[in-house]
Amino acid sequence: MADEITSAELETWLRASAAELKAHADELTALDSAIGDADHGTNMARGFAAVLDKLDAAGDDVPGIQPLLKSVGMTLISKVGGASGSLYGTLFLDMGKAAPAATEVSVTDFAAIVAAGVAGVVGRGHAVVGDKTMIDALDPAVTALTDAAASGASAAEATRAAAEAATLGRDSTEPLVARKGRASYLGERSAGHLDPGAASSAILLQTLADTLAGGSGDAADAGDAA
Repeated sequence: MADEITSAELETWLRASAAELKAHADELTALDSAIGDADHGTNMARGFAAVLDKLDAAGDDVPGIQPLLKSVGMTLISKVGGASGSLYGTLFLDMGKAAPAATEVSVTDFAAIVAAGVAGVVGRGHAVVGDKTMIDALDPAVTALTDAAASGASAAEATRAAAEAATLGRDSTEPLVARKGRASYLGERSAGHLDPGAASSAILLQTLADTLAGGSGDAADAGDAA
């Protein structure tokens, strides 16, 4: 149904995300080389490859949304190095904690699940919009998703709004001076570059929107508008 999101659809999203992050690994690493450790693309691709392996090992069994998201979170924490593993792991773990064990949820409930995950990231990293982090993409995406769900939008419409907001949030990081993470050590030199975490977040949300729209198009390049 258009107003429900199923665990099977989320699994399809995760598989597509693994492919997209692998395809954009070099772009994400290039962004990270300017203001970070030059490993964000490699780490994200490796982490989601491990998620893909875990999904493949489960076979045809369709898990509930809660165990699916928790499993992703634990896998990312164990396989992705540095802050990215901790933050993305927390995102999915806290989404899982807020999710039911059921295999489908309404768009409104899904928005609340994503909001819980992003709140977990904020709690762990203590970043706010404007700090030049993944929160610059995730926070407006949650607002757009929540507002769209409240207006009665379908899953495809609501996630498309979230993806568009995430892309704008990602792009907003380019002129910012970083106030969190390794990039903050560069001071004014961090301005003029997109934040790699915001870029990978935008890829995930674009891929979610494409999945729920039934599209097969590639997610936007890490540095281009979605």
